[in-house]
Amino acid sequence: MKKVFYTLFISLVALVSMAQDQQFTQFYAVPCALNPAFAGAGLQSRFATQYRNQWSGIPKAFTSYVATFDTYSNELKSGFGLVFQRDIAGAGGLSRSQFGFQYAYETRLKKNLYIRPAIQFTMGTRSVNFNNLTFYDQLIRNNAPISLETYPGQSVVYFDAGAGGLIYGPEFWAGFSAMHLNTPDESLYESQVSYLPVRYAFHGGKRFRIKGYSLKRLDHHVLVAANYLSQGKYDQLDIGCYYEFKPIVMGIWYRGLPVKSNGYQIPNRDALALLVGVQSGPFSFGYSYDITLSSLNVSNSGGSHEITMAYNLAVKIKSKRKIVPCANF
Repeated sequence: MKKVFYTLFISLVALVSMAQDQQFTQFYAVPCALNPAFAGAGLQSRFATQYRNQWSGIPKAFTSYVATFDTYSNELKSGFGLVFQRDIAGAGGLSRSQFGFQYAYETRLKKNLYIRPAIQFTMGTRSVNFNNLTFYDQLIRNNAPISLETYPGQSVVYFDAGAGGLIYGPEFWAGFSAMHLNTPDESLYESQVSYLPVRYAFHGGKRFRIKGYSLKRLDHHVLVAANYLSQGKYDQLDIGCYYEFKPIVMGIWYRGLPVKSNGYQIPNRDALALLVGVQSGPFSFGYSYDITLSSLNVSNSGGSHEITMAYNLAVKIKSKRKIVPCANF
């Protein structure tokens, strides 16, 4: 009965949240998925991947995948990026896949201060596998393997557009992005519409170097960062900090807006996330675990697991430009 309840719960959540974006804890591990202005922001070309298992204790909950590649052209003073995203929800395999191209132009405002406006164009598809669903007529016919229901369209293809901007210096960064500017229709029913609302994101942070005689020969930093998201009538704030002592990174994040209720008039306390990462040569690995703080407590949800990996491809660029100082996880 518990599995049945959770399956019904996830199915209902998937239906009412169909026009919402993916949620990640390690958004700085794959920054191009957060803001197209991060495309080519490093000194090296970069491959990055991300996997998230949302509420692992609930059968057929949410799984999300992201893969990106970005690079910088010194001659064009431009960054280019490719982003692939996919998420699957519920027993019916309600899924969304997107493939996008990003372009960011970089210019220096003054010494050690840069700005990067950017755009993104995406083709997406949304689908559901009705063969994995059980309908009422099947139950009353002794669990018949095939339903007599007629299905609407099982997939839809749409075009999506977004934009972003980033300003940064040697020890700080601040950016914004506005995705789904054309509010594409994701509806699987021809007679209905399901517009994907514009998602606004505002993010930034600052890096502090730890000084002291005992750490004189070490490279230790503390980073404080935040990311505010707003989409439709829902919004949230991620705020946290990292402690870097190469090659190890450790962090803690809080997600929610405790002084404000969400669209269901429930206190917006989502999760406390713990994070650890390691850098080894050109590779970076990260793992985070979200401890559920909402009424869907961790004993029921199982929390959320997230794994990231990045590879920096060395390229020879004669440039004095600086890289964005945000964390890698």
